[in-house]
Amino acid sequence: MTVTVLVPGVLRGDADDLARLVVDAHGTLADVMADITTRWPRLARRICDEQGRIRAFVNVYVDGEDVRRISGLATPVPDGAEVQIIPSVAGG
Repeated sequence: MTVTVLVPGVLRGDADDLARLVVDAHGTLADVMADITTRWPRLARRICDEQGRIRAFVNVYVDGEDVRRISGLATPVPDGAEVQIIPSVAGG
């Protein structure tokens, strides 16, 4: 089962400068993150904290749905799903 992860420009340096990652997943966002951790560990550290939780200022969506409103890392990720990673941007 494969899933497409969309990587924003600010994080692409941690993902071999790729805008789209095709990862193996077996049912949940945690499975997607496990594959990302193996292949792009720097990117994984930008998404999840040391306890393995999604960082407070990173938003993750599965097929357009905010995972915080579903089940967090336990959110189901069906085959062919699109996962978006959107870090908050501050500035003035």
